[in-house]
Order: sequence, then structure tokens, then C-alpha cells
Amino acid sequence: MMRKRYAILLAVMVASIMGPIDASIMNINYHIIGGYFGTDLSTAQWLISIYLLTISSLLLFFGHLGDISGYKRIYTTGLLGFTITSGLCTLSYFFNSIYILILLRAIQGVTAAMMMSVPHAIITSAFPSSERGRALGINAISISLGLAIGPSLGGFIANSFGWQFIFLINVPIGILGIILAQRVIPEIKGEGGRIDIPGALFAFLFLFSSLFLINRFRDFTMNTRTIALITIAFLSMLAFLRQERRTPTPILNLSLFQNINFSLANVSALFNFMAQYFIVTLLPSYLGRILNLPQNRVGLIMTSFPLAVLIIAPFAGILSDRIGTKFLAAGGAFLCAFGLSLMATLSPSSSLTSIILRLIIFGIGTGVFQSPNMSLAMGSVPRVHMGTASGIIATVRNLGMVLGIAIGGMLLSLFVPSHILSGSSAILGENKRLFTSGLSQTFMRAAVLAGISGIISLLQKSPHRNHTL
Repeated sequence: MMRKRYAILLAVMVASIMGPIDASIMNINYHIIGGYFGTDLSTAQWLISIYLLTISSLLLFFGHLGDISGYKRIYTTGLLGFTITSGLCTLSYFFNSIYILILLRAIQGVTAAMMMSVPHAIITSAFPSSERGRALGINAISISLGLAIGPSLGGFIANSFGWQFIFLINVPIGILGIILAQRVIPEIKGEGGRIDIPGALFAFLFLFSSLFLINRFRDFTMNTRTIALITIAFLSMLAFLRQERRTPTPILNLSLFQNINFSLANVSALFNFMAQYFIVTLLPSYLGRILNLPQNRVGLIMTSFPLAVLIIAPFAGILSDRIGTKFLAAGGAFLCAFGLSLMATLSPSSSLTSIILRLIIFGIGTGVFQSPNMSLAMGSVPRVHMGTASGIIATVRNLGMVLGIAIGGMLLSLFVPSHILSGSSAILGENKRLFTSGLSQTFMRAAVLAGISGIISLLQKSPHRNHTL
């Protein structure tokens, strides 16, 4: 029985590595792709934005659909679609338009949402509560490994063979994941019922319009498009909440939030991911433009963060099964806050060793926080709602990423003159001090967010064992 459980975990891990690899590879190569098609950076950035927006807008729906039609079906269909669209993205090289690739990235985002919406439900259903933290911690290895190897691997492939080949990384991994999933993942369903089509439509409109506004917050201007998006977001939110209260099988089961631990775990995760993405998006600019490091060295230094998570998360999960989740999650969040406060002391002459040490401290804190917090959230919901809960958690994670990127960029632009932030060349002279000072102010705000995450974790109640069994 134990062998079967860990075979299921392995099947999920093989596929779970694909999303982080794909995202991190695109983050460092989108400007190269834009250059090939002769477009500006703002257009090329849609290769990242449309993918993230599509995923975030559909996670709730596919989590709900997993409860109805089965987690395995949603997961394997998404895995198959992601593998196929990855191959198609490579073929876009032969078309003289970046918009075809942007369209394919949107479709890829749909399949990625299917693939990412139910893994936590599959793992939690397969493992008893006494092993849940361990299993979720081990699963975090694949995510951290994908984030760790993605930048270096993507840079190597793009430089050696061409950007079009970066998408082919997913194909052999996807085929292996499909074979394993078909063989070992059992057919697991949740509550059953009918699909809430109106709720799905309202949820998509609300999430997509809201996240689009957040994603473009730095360029916010009150024009006709902005007013239309705000109106769509507000009206679709009202329609969605009304629909969810009336339908017997809602996409977002609002009763789940009556469980204080589930609600607090998600809010805590939101603040933690916001703080995390201050580092992920802003530190590379410091490394490249202040320390004047080449792109490959920037990628290697940034890798120290996910590597620390990779090492620590499984042990944090095992420990949470033995001593509980509350104080571990809080301690991890406070360690993240400490790491960010150290980031706020960076100077134009900081050594690479000291920067890596700061990233490792933050990575350890993240690893200690994530597994126990995830275990608490998934252990707080009834088994029939595992898919919905998994979709909510994934949506909160992506929302934290989008908010972190938008707020971090906005704060930096408030503290640093715009002429320094514009462009991608090295920053010289007095401007180095101005940029670093503004970055320090921004990282201190991120430390506050991580501290809030820790305080929220302390408000959680110690759960009873075997709650979901």
C-alpha cells in the first residue's frame, strides 16, 4: 500500500516539474523571442502575461470539475494538452508573427490550469493525515527543482540551439508523466453533481479582468479600457457570488471558508507569495544592472533560492506530521521576513557570497513555511471538496505572484526615478546608490508582508488528527 501511495506521488511529481521549468525558461527568454519577431518588449511580455492570466482564471473551475468528473481525468487531460501545445509552440518559429505564439501560450495556459488544479487533491486523497505533510513536502521538490534548473537550462538551450527548442523540454517529461499517471493514479471523485456553467463564466470574467488590471497596475491610467475592465470585474464578481449562493454545486464552495484554518492558511500563503515575488522579479535587475553580471550568472545566483526550498521542504513536511503545522508555518514566514530585511541592506558593492546567503535564508524560510501551511489547508476540508480546495490554493498562489510582481514594481518606481529604471543597460555612478536605496525600501515592505504571513499563521487553531479521513 505504501509503495502504491509513493508511486502516485512520483507520477504527480514528474508532471509537476513541467510548469515551473516552462515559466522560468520563458522569464529569461521572452525578450529574445520578441527580438526574433521584431516586436517591442511590452508585446513580448504577453508571452508570460497571457499564460499566467489564463492559468489563474481557470484554476477554480478545473478544481471544481475534478470534484465532479474525477481528478485523474482532469490531470491527465491537462498533461496531454500541455505536452501537445509545447510542441506546437516550437512550430510557431516558422510563422512570421509573435501573435500566433501568444495564442498558443494562452491555450497552453488552459491545459496548465487543468494540470495544476488537482495535484494537491490527488496527493491528499492518497495519503493518510499522518503522512500528508511529508508527501506535500516531497512534492515541493519537483516544483523547486523546476524553478532551479529552468533558467540555466533555458539559457543553455536558447544559446546553443535556438529559442524555439526551449518548449521541447516539456515533451519527453510530459510523455513520461502521462504513462505513469495512467498506470498508477486511481480514479478519485469528490462530491459529483453538475457543472456550474454560469458560475464558471462569471469566475473567469472576474479573475481575468481583475488580474489583468493588477498585472498592468504600473501603467495604470483612467481611460475607457480601464473603466470597462473595472466595470466587468465588479459586475462579474457580484454575479458570481449570487450564483454561488444559489447553485447546489458551486465552483467556489463558500462554506469552506467557514473553516478558520483553511481561510487563514490561504491568506497567509497569499502574503508569503507576494513577498516571495518581490525577490524573484526585482533582484535580477540589481544583479544585472548594479553588479553588471551576465545573464547566465544571474540565473545561477537566483537558483540558490529554489535549491534551498528543495532541500528543506520535505523535512519541514515530515516534521509537521509529528509536531503540527502552526508554529512551523509561522516560524518559516518569520524567517522569510528576516531574509527580506537582510535583502534591504544590500549595497552597490555587496559580495556575491552575501547575496547567495540572503537567498538561502529566504529559501529555508519558504521551505519551512510552505509544506506545513499546505498540509493544514488541505487537511481542513472534507474529502469530497478536495478538488475545489486544491483549485482555491493554486489560485491564491498565482494571485500572490501577480500581486507581488505588480506591487513590487510599483513600489520600486515610487522610490527610484523613472529615468534610472528605464532601459536594461548597466546603471552607473550616483544612480547606483539611488537604485539600491529604492530597492532596500521596497524589500523592507516585502519583509512586512512576510511578517504578516507569520502572524496570520499564529492565529490558526491546532487541527484534530485524521480530520479528512
